[in-house]
Amino acid sequence: MYDPLSGGTRRVSADGADAVEIRAALVRLRRGTGLPVAFGGLMTGGPVTGGTGSVRIGELSGAVTGALRGLAIATGNGLGGKALALSRPCAVTDYPVSRHISHEYDAAVAAEGLLSVLAVPVVVRRRVRGVLYGALRTAQPLGDRTLGEAVAAARDVEQALVVRDEARALLAAVTGAGAAGSVAGEAAARGVARGVAGSVAGAGGAGAGSGAGAEVGSAAWEEVREAHGALRALAPRVVDPALREELLAVCGRLASATAPPRVRDVGLTPREVDVLACVATGATNAVTAERLGLRPETVKGYLRSAMRKLGARTRLEAVVAARRAGLLP
Repeated sequence: MYDPLSGGTRRVSADGADAVEIRAALVRLRRGTGLPVAFGGLMTGGPVTGGTGSVRIGELSGAVTGALRGLAIATGNGLGGKALALSRPCAVTDYPVSRHISHEYDAAVAAEGLLSVLAVPVVVRRRVRGVLYGALRTAQPLGDRTLGEAVAAARDVEQALVVRDEARALLAAVTGAGAAGSVAGEAAARGVARGVAGSVAGAGGAGAGSGAGAEVGSAAWEEVREAHGALRALAPRVVDPALREELLAVCGRLASATAPPRVRDVGLTPREVDVLACVATGATNAVTAERLGLRPETVKGYLRSAMRKLGARTRLEAVVAARRAGLLP
């Protein structure tokens, strides 16, 4: 077994999405703290709530040996295991002689020459999902600023995991609805879409209809449109390129579901489509800006540009024109 302290941004056995998220956090941690070594990984076998499980160190930055590569950190063991068990940051000034941790991983730590070490758990919705480490090869206290930067890096991973989890849930709901072709499936998609919109920020719109049959059909399409808007808002925030491409591909399939045989090319940019997708759910410029991580003035600029390209005089006309062009469902 190895422990979490290794070097030069190296890839260990983490899946592609996890590797991207952890690697980006390690870069931030080293830049923000100035620590020469950083490493981390996510729980194997999924989130843990009951105090058991292990983290396999999958990303290493700054290590000079391979001693820590692939180390499995068990909950409660060593510094990282203590951070996992307590769900809070932990640090030691002299790892080999510290009385506050157990010493299952001393050989690997000594091989890398690490002394002062901190460990920060990655916690999503009260579930421990992983751990990040930073370390020095000298025995000296790690101050509050260093700890604060490490915690901020862990928060980056947590937010990325939230977005990824919700994107996958929404994809599953939307594709499931499409495969089943049922209003029940679409209703599930709508429920996930609303959850995503709430956590990413913002609120969605609502559907309407007249008559029993028309009401069901109208409501179903509003559900699809709401899911489309949530997907478009999520896509730019997803770190994993494969998942982001899948999100956008599903957006395209949803949009083309109501497209005419010949789709008119109006030359809208992806951001203009993102804005229109939010506007189509009834979102204001302020809510749209919050969902997409933009300023309200920027949203207004994208909307004006889209309206000009679509030959629309109002927001509603722009949405209708975009749907006729096959850009929105």
